[in-house]
Amino acid sequence: MTPSSGDTAWVLTSAALVLLMTPGLALFYGGMVRAKSVLNMMMMSFGALGLISVLWVLYGYTLAFGDDVGGGLVGNFDFAGLSGLLSTAPLGGAEGEAAGIPPLAFVGFQAVFAIITVALISGAIADRAKFGSWMVFAGVWATVVYFPVAHWVFAFDGYTAEFGGWIANDLKAIDFAGGTAVHINAGAAALALALVLGKRIGFGKEPMRPHNLTLVMVGAGLLWFGWFGFNAGSALGAGDIASVAWINTLVATAAASLAWLATEKVRDGHATSLGAASGVVAGLVAITPACSSVNPVGAIAVGAIAGVLCALAVGLKFKLGYDDSLDVVGVHLVGGTVGTLLIGILATSAAPAGVDGLLYGGGIDQLWRQAVAAGAVMVFSFVLAYVIGLAIEKTIGFRVDNDTEVTGVDLTTHAESAYELGSVTGGGYRAAPAVTTTKEKVGA
Repeated sequence: MTPSSGDTAWVLTSAALVLLMTPGLALFYGGMVRAKSVLNMMMMSFGALGLISVLWVLYGYTLAFGDDVGGGLVGNFDFAGLSGLLSTAPLGGAEGEAAGIPPLAFVGFQAVFAIITVALISGAIADRAKFGSWMVFAGVWATVVYFPVAHWVFAFDGYTAEFGGWIANDLKAIDFAGGTAVHINAGAAALALALVLGKRIGFGKEPMRPHNLTLVMVGAGLLWFGWFGFNAGSALGAGDIASVAWINTLVATAAASLAWLATEKVRDGHATSLGAASGVVAGLVAITPACSSVNPVGAIAVGAIAGVLCALAVGLKFKLGYDDSLDVVGVHLVGGTVGTLLIGILATSAAPAGVDGLLYGGGIDQLWRQAVAAGAVMVFSFVLAYVIGLAIEKTIGFRVDNDTEVTGVDLTTHAESAYELGSVTGGGYRAAPAVTTTKEKVGA
């Protein structure tokens, strides 16, 4: 069978769109932190981009999509180093829609999912994490958590290997583009790391406002743009399924942003730009698992419900006492769970997934499957992330010292400042002091 050039082009274009989401996330997160740690925040996303790309080729893809070694838990090492995938028969399209795509097109598309899932976690530990320790965590967590969970959720029997993961094939929960594997997975890990590292100095006592809301809104716009590749690209073909996912992604996101703004207006008396951007992300997260199983009106409902619940959930960290710096838990864990569970209620057999939820006469059959999938990924990711994070903290240290945190991680870790604005004194211009390295001090 000859690969479909149109479907291949769509999948490769979608992969590029999803890749753009990681720099978009860096801008979104970078704008939300204080000016003294914006570069470190963005570097955690770019660090994940570099590291996970390499690990995915070496062994990540084969653990996720190699033939199952037993129990639907993880793949084998047949594809280590992408062995045997440079020139083989094309893969089948989503539900028989596509004529097939080259294996490496699928490898690339799934690679960018792995990258952004790891990068998402970093928002929970802003302002206080060692960059080197973050990179160690990213590599270990991807290896023992993300790659196996991707196998559970995305590896369907007979697509890349004879046998795949247990959630996709045995439980038959629906997760079209990553509500469990990406968002619940990252959100649970984010909560674990927030608990391991503890609260930022001054958390709950002094304002820690976003330093640049313009960056936040630009980042949110790039995420929305790239997310069409995330969701519609998951059809793995340019046809009806991709079209439904595209429209559902558009309207759910719009509804969530409006719902977040309405919640802010009622609760606080004003709607904010940060709320609009956060609502966009909440809607994108919630519709990710559901975009092939609901109709457009259902997608609006998914977005609206997620917008309200996520807007309310971000305040839980103050009540419960955990410091999730950039609301990864409130948006991704809560939003991913909402979207995953609503499939069991709002799914309609008229949509490509072909399943009826509770409101369409399907009973609770699909709902319990969705709940089991969400719960299993949540517990698995939280426990292992906590263990990995605690091990790093007890050995090489994960959190920076107090002086470093107060000064700012940008200067102390990266010897850089995001904004070299200088200062004006005595009628003249005086540049901001540069960081002196150890070599410069000793005259090396």
